[in-house]
Formats: sequence, structure tokens, C-alpha cells
Amino acid sequence: MSKPVLIDFYAEWCGPCKMQTPIIEKVKEALGDQIEVRTLDVDQHMKEAQDYRIAVVPTLVIEKDGKVIRRLEGVTGAAELQQILAPLVAE
Repeated sequence: MSKPVLIDFYAEWCGPCKMQTPIIEKVKEALGDQIEVRTLDVDQHMKEAQDYRIAVVPTLVIEKDGKVIRRLEGVTGAAELQQILAPLVAE
């Protein structure tokens, strides 16, 4: 089984995105290499943003085995992210 992937869709000009970044770093530190984190600037990766139908930044997409498990729009706290990711890591 593959590990869960957390994709952070953000933009440089986005204030809430700057708040989300340290939260993601905290989650990555807590879960280590049990998860993969990808960050995509929607202005530089427009095709991916369209493919995932990103309308709001920040948007976090959690995938497991190539399937979208969860989408979270707006700033999401570390505790909530860890709660969502924990069962996916255990699989």
C-alpha cells in the first residue's frame, strides 16, 4: 500500500496560505515519512489546479492509492489534519 499524499494548493499572494504552511510543516514533522507532502502554486501549476477543480486557496487534497480521500478548503488545523491522516497511515 502506498502512503497518503497531502497536496497543498496555494498561491504566493494568498494570506491564509501563509498561515497554512507552518501547520503542514508541523504535521509533516509529526508523521515523518509516513506521509508525502506536495505543494503546488496554482499560478504556476494551472493544469493541475484545473484537474483538481481548485476554486479556493488554500485547498488541501488528501490522496491514498491514487484516489482522493478528502478535500479541505481554507486553513485547516494540525490536529484535524493528523486526525484525518492517522487512519490512512495505519492502513
